[in-house]
Amino acid sequence: MDTAGKSITCKAAVLWEFNKPLSIETIEVAPPKAGEVRIKVVANSTCHSDLHVMNGMPWDKRMQCPLILGHEGAGIVESVGAGVTDVQPGDHVIPLWNPQCRKCENCKSNRTNVCSGLDDTHYTGLMTDGTSRFTCNGTVLNHFMGCSTFSEYTVICDMAVCKINPEAPLDKVCVIGCGISTGYGAAINSAKVKEGSSCAVFGLGAVGLSAVMGCKAAGAKTIIAIDINPDKAQLAKKIGATKFLNPKDFGDTPIETVILKESGGNGVDYTFECIGNAATVKSAFYSSHKAWGVCEVVGITALTKEVSIIPLALVAGRKWQGSLFGGYRGKDDVPKLVEQYMNKELNIDDFISQNIKLEEVNEAFDLMREGKFARSVVKYD
Repeated sequence: MDTAGKSITCKAAVLWEFNKPLSIETIEVAPPKAGEVRIKVVANSTCHSDLHVMNGMPWDKRMQCPLILGHEGAGIVESVGAGVTDVQPGDHVIPLWNPQCRKCENCKSNRTNVCSGLDDTHYTGLMTDGTSRFTCNGTVLNHFMGCSTFSEYTVICDMAVCKINPEAPLDKVCVIGCGISTGYGAAINSAKVKEGSSCAVFGLGAVGLSAVMGCKAAGAKTIIAIDINPDKAQLAKKIGATKFLNPKDFGDTPIETVILKESGGNGVDYTFECIGNAATVKSAFYSSHKAWGVCEVVGITALTKEVSIIPLALVAGRKWQGSLFGGYRGKDDVPKLVEQYMNKELNIDDFISQNIKLEEVNEAFDLMREGKFARSVVKYD
């Protein structure tokens, strides 16, 4: 492309300070260096992880403003730096906030999907050489989770991008970049939900609804969906929930007590905490079966939050574990999820509440704060 090797001027949503709205700015995006890819972002959906950071609750203290948020995007490769072979200009791609370098100890193991290839810089807001590719009126802007897709153009390490089917609608499959994969995979890959089992999902944002969908795909017989917003009930049941519970309907009775009663006194086989709330993590744990229950922690909690449990509650066989990116390896598995969508085996459309312009992104996050929408998708011109 004629922009290759040159800086590109474009629009981006910049977070200048925590607890402040995003500001739409004109920025400069430098060309990619060796091992990097510059992408024209076509679509990017809003995610609670972005909102956590906006609200001043980053899960890594190295995250600093000013930065460009966004990590649930899809786009087209504009240019590549030296040594990049996985993708080329014109390829349709999804950025990977959980990269896959295929070289680190983790990538070589079958025990985890968590790559450590970008550990030194991923949360510092910089590329691997310790610099940024973004500036705004001379001020350096930080990258976010190696993606920064609330920008019309972004630069990403080649280990953090995967090529996908060029026929896939980018304004749909962008949600696979985090929300869909994280919840769906938590059920399918991490918890390994068994056919005929019972499940409880706490929190019905896109991640929680995806977990419900994953439980159904795995053949769960009972799927209890839990949220304090009664408006979530209809969609949860459409996607696969067999019952909806609103904790507010039970007064001072803890929701785990309600679920124990619903499940005959012992708890359900699998629970999924998809909010990122320490109190809910505890409720999810004690809602799992006393002998063989699996409690899957999926939501991102604030750095300072802790959860206390009685160790004896683990002795009989309960498992308390976490799931990152649904257990998926980005380069290997995200293209397969795209194909599942293309083959009508994976529901994405019901998760997208509205399409918006970049200038409307703050209003979209306000609606997310109110629990009204699962996902708003920014479609760039």
